[in-house]
Amino acid sequence: MNKVIILLLVGLFALTGYLFSGDLDPQYHSKEEFSWKIPIGKSYDYNDILVKRVIDGDTLLLENGQRLRLIGIDTPEMHDSEKLERDARRSKQDVKSIKRMGNESYKFTRGLAEGKRVRLEFDVERYDKYKRILAYVYLPDGTFLNARIVEEGYASLLTYAPNVRYADLFLKLYTQARDNRRGLWGK
Repeated sequence: MNKVIILLLVGLFALTGYLFSGDLDPQYHSKEEFSWKIPIGKSYDYNDILVKRVIDGDTLLLENGQRLRLIGIDTPEMHDSEKLERDARRSKQDVKSIKRMGNESYKFTRGLAEGKRVRLEFDVERYDKYKRILAYVYLPDGTFLNARIVEEGYASLLTYAPNVRYADLFLKLYTQARDNRRGLWGK
């Protein structure tokens, strides 16, 4: 009888971990996004999935509750975090200025992607250490979102091997945006 109870408890803990979506790092999740999901019954077509909400300039929330991190780009932080402090020390910019730029990047990305059905393209790795999907995103009109954000001057480059498919394109667009003082580089 004790073995049955132990097996049931182990099964319950395993099932609980399986049903819970997202990790508990408060930097990446708000209380209203905490949810239980049963990933059975509905599959999602990553060639046609809704961007429910833009979280920041380089992170999206999809209709299935998954967070997506845009590959190859990095936008300024808009919320207090360790990364914001590191970025301020590294760049010698004040936190308030970085947050302002982060908000501008967020608004730019939100204007392009929020509420739109998109197509995802994956590279070598499908998830980052925070369990966010890593992808290149294409808008309904064919616009390559990751590239457009860099091209218009609202992101820097952030390349992690092995996800480097468009690194050369992003570098070219980044250099042009800076040289032409587009977006954040014109401030």
